[in-house]
Amino acid sequence: MSLKYSPATLKKIESLYEEIGYTIRYEKGNFHSGYCILQERRIAVINKFLSLEGRINAMIDILPTVEVDLERLSGEGRQYYDMLMSAPARS
Repeated sequence: MSLKYSPATLKKIESLYEEIGYTIRYEKGNFHSGYCILQERRIAVINKFLSLEGRINAMIDILPTVEVDLERLSGEGRQYYDMLMSAPARS
């Protein structure tokens, strides 16, 4: 399944992060990768100047690095998580 870069996709990924207990914040900063993860506080800070595609890609890049309790995910959230994790790596 190919991923469409749309505001709806961004909202789905944001709600997935909410389900796993992470807060997404969009702020300006000097992030080399476009994002910063505050593990202890369960916050992911995304560069607010990134485009829609950049925001989505940053959140997908973060997903494998955070601890996810699969039991907390709803059925739809689990399916979306599995789809994102099984998608081929972007270059």
